[in-house]
Formats: sequence, C-alpha cells, structure tokens
Amino acid sequence: MAGVERRMLDRIGDEVARATSIVRYAPNSKFSAHIHGGGEEFIVLEGVFQDEHGDYPPGSYVRNPPQSKHTPGSEEGCVIFVKLWQFDQSDRTEIKINIQDIPGVADLHRLGVSIQPLFKDEREEVRIESWLANTEVIIDASNGAELLVLEGSFIEGEDNFRPQSWLRLPANSMAIAYTGDKGAKVWLKTGHL
Repeated sequence: MAGVERRMLDRIGDEVARATSIVRYAPNSKFSAHIHGGGEEFIVLEGVFQDEHGDYPPGSYVRNPPQSKHTPGSEEGCVIFVKLWQFDQSDRTEIKINIQDIPGVADLHRLGVSIQPLFKDEREEVRIESWLANTEVIIDASNGAELLVLEGSFIEGEDNFRPQSWLRLPANSMAIAYTGDKGAKVWLKTGHL
C-alpha cells in the first residue's frame, strides 16, 4: 500500500499471517477497508491514527476483535505498533483507551515499578509498566512475555533497548532489565506464548 511502511518484528505465515510490526503511515495515506479475521491490537506511538470510528493520538491502545472492520489511515502521518491474528477466535472484547487516562498503580512485588492495566483475561494480560530511573526490574516470563519500549531505555544482557525496541521472552524464562537515568515506560504482554 503506497505511503505505508512496515518494520516486521515477527511473522508466521504468508499474506494472511500472525504478525507483529511497527507501521509508519505517511501523511494522507490510507489503507483499504478490511476485516480483521484474527483480530488486531495496536498502540499509537507517534502522530494521529484514524479510521471511520475516530482519531487516535499517541498513547491510544486499541483492540479490534476478530471480524471487526475498518479503513485505517492518517492525515498527518503516524507510527503504530500492531499485532495481527493473535486473538482467541471467540474474543469479541473491543477496547479504545489512551494510556494517559489510566492512573498508574504501584507494583507491590517490584520496587520502582508502576502498572497501568490495559486488558486481562484467562489467556493474556496487557499493561503499561513505568520503571523508575536506575532500577533493576525483573521480568517474569513464566508463560512468555513481549515488550515494546515507549519511553526511556534499559539494558538487558548486553543489549540496549530504546524507544520502539521490541523484546520477546519465551515461556519459562525471565529477564533482568537495568534502567538508565530517565527510567523506562514499556508496553508489556504476558501469558500468551
């Protein structure tokens, strides 16, 4: 699609695929109308994402369940982190919220961490985590985890994760993140792998 660029992070399948990517819409670009047979989940990272249902500024988190339909685009241009075909086929939960409207709650088990819950069911949990500066944060991936850096940075192993960096941890694993002087804010999904 002209004006739409994808940075593929993970893909299983061909044209209709389970995919995780960062998508950049050029100004005045538009995707054709389509149905999400396997659902779509995204967070707006930059600019304003638009469809016939509304405008979604940075921080917007949207879950379009299986069989939902829209015509996405952006007048000013935008960047989104998007996951396709990763819903339970019976899930019909639709969510349209902005993370800036959700108060953070201290994580009682990890010092220096606050949580903004986005979605939770018996299969998965999605949330925003804010990590204080110069903090060691344990990421429990007992049932798998993936995260995207929204703000700040952290080091895990020998890798430095900055905004729009993505990390996936397999089930039965864990990671230790060390934040920098500005801390970090991450989108985190657990329990789905």
